Amino acid sequence: MCTVDQVHHLASHVSFTEGAGVGVPYVTAWRALFDKGGATPGETVLVHGASGAVGVAAVQMASAAGLRVLGTAGTERGRQLARDQGAYGVFDHTAAGYEKEITARSDGRGVDLVIEMLANVNLGRDLEIIAKRGRIVVVGNRGSLELNPRAIMAKDATIKGLTNWNATPAELAVAHAAIVAGMQRSGFKPQVGKEMALADAPRAHEEVLKPGAYGKIVLVP
Repeated sequence: MCTVDQVHHLASHVSFTEGAGVGVPYVTAWRALFDKGGATPGETVLVHGASGAVGVAAVQMASAAGLRVLGTAGTERGRQLARDQGAYGVFDHTAAGYEKEITARSDGRGVDLVIEMLANVNLGRDLEIIAKRGRIVVVGNRGSLELNPRAIMAKDATIKGLTNWNATPAELAVAHAAIVAGMQRSGFKPQVGKEMALADAPRAHEEVLKPGAYGKIVLVP
């Protein structure tokens, strides 16, 4: 059962299967970019995991908002997906030295904003990549890490965390309104990487944790 505020219009170009991939990924991406990240047109944003469900949403939204979008993905298939969504540069985060490539593609100054999907692996590198007064929004993490706070100080950087459980009803209403408008005006559309039977839900949870994310896994009856 859903309450009225949990039901939203689905654009005609989005199927119900694709629509299942709107809620959490797109709300997360919108809040990370604009609520927590303060993204503005003309800035450069790096979306880690740009081929996953949240990453795809973030690339679409940032591109539509006039940001310069860079991304990372661990497979060529995933990197092409990110390019197709609007990223002008996509890098292999499994390759040594990819940070230098990102800095070069951001005119040597670094990126203004990082959307971070795996902070325990990438956060230290993010502080090398961002420009002075850059922002990092953490939306995913799978462990602990050791970090020298001087790296934050050196860039006058800001690091924020995000979970949708903490969003107020007003914040969610703004996010959903922006998402519905984006589907209608800018063609936001989730990418379904795999459909799995509802009975395979345990296996789907295992699939989500594997490297090489590609779109959204959707459970169907």
